[in-house]
Amino acid sequence: MRNPGFSPRSPRDRLPYKTEERGHGRHEIRHYMMLYGTESRLNPDSVWSNFNSVGMVESVRSLNGETMAETRYFISSLESNVEQFANSIRSHWGVENSLHWILDVTFREDDCRIRKDNAPQNFAIIRHIAVNLLTQEKRVKRGIKNKQFLAAMDNKYLLSIFALV
Repeated sequence: MRNPGFSPRSPRDRLPYKTEERGHGRHEIRHYMMLYGTESRLNPDSVWSNFNSVGMVESVRSLNGETMAETRYFISSLESNVEQFANSIRSHWGVENSLHWILDVTFREDDCRIRKDNAPQNFAIIRHIAVNLLTQEKRVKRGIKNKQFLAAMDNKYLLSIFALV
């Protein structure tokens, strides 16, 4: 009898996918699984457009002799490619981590003490706009931090960045 949680695809589609990383004193193993062919049961009213599968990532990380486990679930538009699902999840976090690194190094976001009312969200939006504008500016071949400094010192350059909007 066929498992009702899976569409009739190749047996390889049903296999879990595993990645393993070592570095910076940590060891992390991730297991990825997908459940597909359940749109009619999990999304009967079509609330989520392009809903095709549910993915699960189980991460086990060892750092300095301490082991932590975490399970995360995702809805996805992918149909049955667990390896592509794994790559999508990893690349998403790569973008998030890269942006966070830029915001922390350039704007020292982690050191910011703005805490009251909506100010933290407002300043986060302003920082994101600044990063986007400085990234779009291609005349000066420098890093974002150097472009930020140049904009602080040269009003003409600052206006050229604002002209990008």
